[in-house]
Amino acid sequence: MLKHRHTDKIVLIAIGLAVIVTVLFMNGEKLGLRRADAKPVYAQRLFDDSYVHTVDIVIEDWQKFLDTATDEKYTSCTVVIDGETFEQVALRAKGNNSMRLTEKYGSDRYSLKIELDYYVQSNYYGLDKFSLDSSFQDNSYLKTYLTYDMMTHMGVPTPLCSYVWVTVNGEDWGLFLAIEEPEESFAKRNFGSDYGQIYKPDYKSLKDENADVALRYIDEAFKSYDNIFRNAKFEPTPADKRRLIGALKTLSTGKNIDSAVNVDEVLRYFVPQVFVVNLDSYLGKTGHNYFLYEQDGKLSMIPWDYNLAFGTYSLGMPHPINDAQLYVNYPIDTPAHKEVLHNRPLYHQIMRQKAYFRQYRAYFDQFLTQYFESGYFEEEIARISAQIAPYVERDPTAFCSFEDHQLAVETIKEFCLLRAKSARGQLEGEIASTFNGQAKDSSNFIDASAVWLPDMGEIDDLKSK
Repeated sequence: MLKHRHTDKIVLIAIGLAVIVTVLFMNGEKLGLRRADAKPVYAQRLFDDSYVHTVDIVIEDWQKFLDTATDEKYTSCTVVIDGETFEQVALRAKGNNSMRLTEKYGSDRYSLKIELDYYVQSNYYGLDKFSLDSSFQDNSYLKTYLTYDMMTHMGVPTPLCSYVWVTVNGEDWGLFLAIEEPEESFAKRNFGSDYGQIYKPDYKSLKDENADVALRYIDEAFKSYDNIFRNAKFEPTPADKRRLIGALKTLSTGKNIDSAVNVDEVLRYFVPQVFVVNLDSYLGKTGHNYFLYEQDGKLSMIPWDYNLAFGTYSLGMPHPINDAQLYVNYPIDTPAHKEVLHNRPLYHQIMRQKAYFRQYRAYFDQFLTQYFESGYFEEEIARISAQIAPYVERDPTAFCSFEDHQLAVETIKEFCLLRAKSARGQLEGEIASTFNGQAKDSSNFIDASAVWLPDMGEIDDLKSK
């Protein structure tokens, strides 16, 4: 028989703890708790892509928010997600050129950023931050969704996304793509509680050299990598900075690359990245629009920003932009001219290694076989376009007409199917897979003359509104 002068107290405390644990277990979803081996609850709620969700932004002075949107300052609001209310949420507009041009041509349809833990300790079933993408210069509303689906298919850590119908103070605002921001929730979901560092390398001025954005080793000084370190998602320690610089130094030598790069993951990332011909990216002249992940001195990339993919990037291009023949057959082995490619060591140094190059091509073969040649792509684009069509048709802030949207869907579908045929021909040696080879012989190019790239969306759409 148990005898102790505090027995009653001990029993009461034990009962109390049991009750607390039970309550936490029963309500863990609402508190953002989950088992270590389970997907976060928000992945099964807001990011369930089998239907269009609803987000209502309740804000005191919406017009004032729009008038000052380009200041990119947070404003407090209430957000109602699929009927659930979250108060004291931070809201701001987001974007670079897309924001500037949206304002320039008199539209209020800005992409938005929603941060649930900016003012108070709150989250949406574990999610701390997400964005609402406006589909700027994307009449199909599909560019980002499809690219993320391709990345996920290849096993790349990729932001979750789903379509949402946005209202403001109960009034219709439009169809947007909700995207999980690569911050703490994303890091925990993909890398566990002991996750590493996430950066979003970006330039202050495109006129600068921006060697750090290109992931080139410069020297040992922290200040030489300001475009990386000032864009850290978590405050980097000196040790974090030294590890990253050390990884770039190793990468620059072309030796022992696997000690500085998660090579397998990076190879899988580059397959869809090359396929979608996103020239406003690491493999383009700008060299940005990606997140960099570092853990234990190894680097990998997280996909981001695809509204100008599928050959629709306009900077420095002819007007109107339409070289479908070039972009459908864009070389898969040298996806940039040498003056760019030789300054992108994360691609160039890896592909110089024969074993890694063979693995890249093997992954490309796998991607084409499973994603396109299996029929999956056509089924998925039919499913998702049917899902969003009724919402696009009544979207009051859309950048295009519903007829233009339907044309854009057919255009991006045709582009991808032709691109897949060309990539297969390049893997089989029937079509040259490098710029040098294509300059010598383009006779077997896949015919893309029926594809008009501006039909996917261009700046002129804003001018005509």
